[in-house]
Amino acid sequence: RAYAPTATHDEVYQGSCQFLLPGVIDGFNATVFAYGPTGSGKTFTMVGDEKSPGVMVQAISDLFQLVGKEPDANVQHKISVSYVEIYNENIRDLLVADPQQPYLDLREDGQGNSVVCNVHRATPTSTKEMMVLLKDGNKRRTTEGTLANSASSRSHAVLEVTVERWSSIPETEGSRVVNQPRSTGRLFMIDLAGSERAQATGNSGQRMLEGQHINRSLLALGNCINALGDTDKSASYVNYRDSKLTRILKDSLGGNCRTVMIACASPASNHFEET
Repeated sequence: RAYAPTATHDEVYQGSCQFLLPGVIDGFNATVFAYGPTGSGKTFTMVGDEKSPGVMVQAISDLFQLVGKEPDANVQHKISVSYVEIYNENIRDLLVADPQQPYLDLREDGQGNSVVCNVHRATPTSTKEMMVLLKDGNKRRTTEGTLANSASSRSHAVLEVTVERWSSIPETEGSRVVNQPRSTGRLFMIDLAGSERAQATGNSGQRMLEGQHINRSLLALGNCINALGDTDKSASYVNYRDSKLTRILKDSLGGNCRTVMIACASPASNHFEET
């Protein structure tokens, strides 16, 4: 799909991401990421503002509505969110106000899922609460001025929404209780850092180092997607370990999941190649 510059957040959300939500509630993983050069509208598309909420806010609002319409009274749900940034290959919690907080480690649990250790998980109960969380989190994001944008995002922001669903009626074999049916779906929504070349931003020093890490992680993401899309599966190895971004998304890029890219195109001439 392609959208005109006059397209509303509602149109973009309904045409790109809304179909993912029933699957997440049923236990499927999904990923949505905004890609494009600095200043092309990635953060505005994903977060938006109070008058026009972005894709992240609308998705969680719809999740609350879908959960509220659950026809089975014995089924319960829990929605929790985490919001982190990946800056220079270091993970920082955006829901924690402490500027001196240590960087977080990325590990694998017993099921092989990538888990950010000690990350804060919030349990919002309304769209308004979610908007406040995202607004506060974005204030803590690492941004710097470049020639391309006065407040350029220098990190990838990763919002993880986890939906747990379980039944209060246990499964039985004869008189023995086997388990309590449970499913967990994860929805990752990522506002990627800008994908432009250094010459377009006039970066040097620390900004240049940030740009190297940004481009390396975007290249790793592209390599993973290319390998996953290769029809000759025997010849393609998916290297998730090249970047913490791809390690976090490992369970939501490959396997039984759904992935959406929102490519933000810029009309600026110095972003011609990226667009």
